[in-house]
Amino acid sequence: MTEVSYDHIRDPDAIYAASFAAIRDESDLSHIPDDLQDVALRVAHAIGDAGAIDDLVWSDGAGTACCDALSAGAPVIADARMLADGVIRNALPARNRVICTLGLGSVAGNAARGQTTRSAAAVDLWESFLEGAVVVIGNAPTALYRLLENLAAGGPKPAVIIGMPVGYIGAAESKSALVAAAPTPFIALQGRRGGSAVAAATINALARKAGSPR
Repeated sequence: MTEVSYDHIRDPDAIYAASFAAIRDESDLSHIPDDLQDVALRVAHAIGDAGAIDDLVWSDGAGTACCDALSAGAPVIADARMLADGVIRNALPARNRVICTLGLGSVAGNAARGQTTRSAAAVDLWESFLEGAVVVIGNAPTALYRLLENLAAGGPKPAVIIGMPVGYIGAAESKSALVAAAPTPFIALQGRRGGSAVAAATINALARKAGSPR
């Protein structure tokens, strides 16, 4: 058997350093506030396109609001199991609880009765721990829509919403609805792009920032 060896960077720290250097070379970060600089780099890295930084939108102080909530022990609520699994527990500054209700036994039945998606039905189970929480939506536009509906109806308010659902149907529109309503501080990625990996990269960047001296 012939042994094959490719010439490539193998050290993980060197890979990250080279990646972030390339992103900085390919993008203009001057308009990104200090509390979201790491988020911008991580979003571009997760998508593999520095141009994604141009699609980031946020309310003033959203990054700081997220860091403060995490430092105070707020739970992280995720819309998808893949996203919840992507949250780096060791980076959370206060051993924050990570919650995903999508797999609970009542969700499928509630979705059928309400003629909606399981992701939207799962949001209705967030009420008891939503106040002051960090909400991260990286999969389902219907989850973001349902959260906005519940907030408009007077439901408990999270400390911040990270809205990054992905897809062709409803993703761009649901994020536009978040920006227009702005019921809480928010960070969103406009357009169709998003996903669990991008949303996880965002919360992980903010968790690291929350755990570092400020």
